[in-house]
Amino acid sequence: MPKIKTSAWDKVLLARQASRPKALEYIENIFNEFIELHGDRLFSDDKSIIGGIGKIEDYTVTVIGQQKGKTTKENMERNFGMTNPEGYRKALRLMEQAEKFNRPIITFIDTPGAYPGIGAEERGQGEAIARNICSMSNLKVPIICVVIGEGSSGGALALGVGDKIVMLENAIYSILSPEGFASILYKDASKNKEAAENMKITAKDLKDFGIIDKIIKEPEGGAGENFESVTKELKTYILKSIKELNKLTKNELVENRYKKFRTMC
Repeated sequence: MPKIKTSAWDKVLLARQASRPKALEYIENIFNEFIELHGDRLFSDDKSIIGGIGKIEDYTVTVIGQQKGKTTKENMERNFGMTNPEGYRKALRLMEQAEKFNRPIITFIDTPGAYPGIGAEERGQGEAIARNICSMSNLKVPIICVVIGEGSSGGALALGVGDKIVMLENAIYSILSPEGFASILYKDASKNKEAAENMKITAKDLKDFGIIDKIIKEPEGGAGENFESVTKELKTYILKSIKELNKLTKNELVENRYKKFRTMC
């Protein structure tokens, strides 16, 4: 039976579903082992970022994910997936550690955007995001980025510079939310559905533009309807990508990553 055609706004709603599988669920189902590490060694431990060392078959990797909650209580604990500067600095600390020990990096992106609070700005939110983007561009280990839900704004880009970029079929990836786009461009946030269509934020749009490398299929109703199938396909792709990227020299990795993102511009 063919799938019912969904609009860009339908995919926004699916990407934001409270019941949609979160980063920790992907980590638990894809990796044989996972040891979480905490803190940025400067300020605190941001719980919107999960990071640590994992095993996927025989490969030891560094895994970093943006974690939302499924309930109000969980979302309060995880700051609704909106990361503070210390979260990005924790992620960068773990990525630099991965480079030191020659471990591939896997990131799971799922955020409505970086946290816009006064404290976050005072602690250098913009600098933390920019530093992550700059540093990821030059890391000499394979990087695979997976957009599992919302991939919005600089909050997503701070974990999104990779050799391979993958999206789930009902995920979205954009410079900001459709509501924000409508408010700025149309001066009317209620035009969010029109904005979602014009922004080209769906996996299919971004694959057509060459922004992403792979779309992971989802069942009707979203990834949670057959999570085992989704994680199986994603695990297969991650393993294939690690094997492929491990054949490159460190300089080839960095050069190819540079060319990849220059081509997008």
